[in-house]
Amino acid sequence: MSDEGPSLAPTPGGAEHDPAGSGLAGGLTTPATGAPAVPPTLDLAEVDEPNRVPGGRARAVLTYLARQIVEDPDGVSVQVSETRGGVRLELLVADGDMGRVIGRKGRVAQAIRAVVRAAGARDGLNVTVDIVD
Repeated sequence: MSDEGPSLAPTPGGAEHDPAGSGLAGGLTTPATGAPAVPPTLDLAEVDEPNRVPGGRARAVLTYLARQIVEDPDGVSVQVSETRGGVRLELLVADGDMGRVIGRKGRVAQAIRAVVRAAGARDGLNVTVDIVD
């Protein structure tokens, strides 16, 4: 026998025996320690956190909502600025679409602000939306 690892003996059912109980087929172990060879887990939240743009989710939601409401989706732009309390988003739309974004008695604007604020809260941010004319 070689010292490269445990030998794998086929079981009567055709499956390989897992002496280490690692759940991996064949009971693979590391040659140096003999410990089960389990792939390391990667927490994407830790890796992705430094690369996140502040207010990125809220900005994406605001852009999506505004583009769906207006007649000229190419005329929509969102500018982000960081404030002490969180993030400020400025929504700019074409002149003819301002009424659609604001809505009667400002109800559409209030709804947009509420949804975008909720998206920002999911990231732990206080988000304010200003509709700029």
